[in-house]
Parts: sequence; C-alpha cells; structure tokens
Amino acid sequence: MAVNLTTEYGRIDISEEAIKVIAGSAAMECYGLVGMASRKQLKDGIAELLGRENLARGVEVNLDNHRLAIHLYIIVSYGTKISEVAHNIQLKVKYVMNEIVGLEVDQVNIVVQGVRVSS
Repeated sequence: MAVNLTTEYGRIDISEEAIKVIAGSAAMECYGLVGMASRKQLKDGIAELLGRENLARGVEVNLDNHRLAIHLYIIVSYGTKISEVAHNIQLKVKYVMNEIVGLEVDQVNIVVQGVRVSS
C-alpha cells in the first residue's frame, strides 16, 4: 500500500515503509520513550525492545477511505508520566507527518507495551 499525493507538478507515491520509518523517527525524539516495541503481543510477558534500525517494525499504518491512521507500539521509561509521553508522541508524529511529509493524519494511536527501568 502506498499513499498517493497529487500536486500541481505531478503525483508523489510514498511507500508504507517510508511512512513507518518517519513516524518511528519522530516518536524517538520524544522524552520518556525508550524505544519501539514489537507489534506482536508480549511473548512470555517480555516486550521486545527494537533498536533504531528497526523503527518501522514498531509502527503500523492503515489507510481507509483516504484516512490515515498510525499505530505506534512503544516502551516508556520508568518514572515518566505515561499519558504525557503518549500525548507528546501523538503531537510530534502528527506534526511531522503534516508539516514535513504533507500527509494529513487522522489518528495516532499509542500502545504502551512495557516500561523500562534504567539501571
């Protein structure tokens, strides 16, 4: 699935993978986020923390009737207010997708898969 933008100069096709990487990179800039988690359910109660090279694996993109929804699976840092971290990520991802990429995002849904305690 690719997202198509039509401008006065022609058509732009943006791959789903590119959208995932951009959304994951924008989310990683937010305070309180340790990393992206695997989209799969927790295995044996342990969320798999993905590195920076796997940002797209923690993101799902849905496009229905020209309505774009982004789902981010994250792991937050212990001691941060989860609702504030999630809200900041929603704002940042929506801003980046709208202002930098030019895509209007309907929803940015956050799924907190775990909390990481720093040692």
